[in-house]
Amino acid sequence: MIPITHFIALDEAEIEETFIQASGPGGQNVNKVATAVQLRFDARRSPNLPEDVRARLMELAGQRLTRDGVIVIQARSFRTQERNRAEALRRLVDLIRQAAKRQPIRRPTQPTKASTRRRLDDKARRSGIKALRSGKPMAD
Repeated sequence: MIPITHFIALDEAEIEETFIQASGPGGQNVNKVATAVQLRFDARRSPNLPEDVRARLMELAGQRLTRDGVIVIQARSFRTQERNRAEALRRLVDLIRQAAKRQPIRRPTQPTKASTRRRLDDKARRSGIKALRSGKPMAD
């Protein structure tokens, strides 16, 4: 089991990893060894995710989410399979942890009388400055 939060843990069997050839660092080795990792996690069918976390996760995943509800994460920044595997898993865990946090409900507030007064005073001051720029001489 992969711990996510105190209440959420994923089974290793839910995560599918495939290794592909990566571009980037690796020298002559880059064309011979498949070091990049493509991690796939079926968020839609995971029994270990609560429904609200699943909905937020699918929204947060964005372009990493397929039409079938599978999250695809690619990691290819390191030269070894093991470090790329760890990086891909870390990114998935971070994404699920972010989805597990509930966003507070924003309650719109009214501006205070003082802030409204300050705003109107600033508008009047700017209006006066711009009126002085009009080029008409001021009457004495």
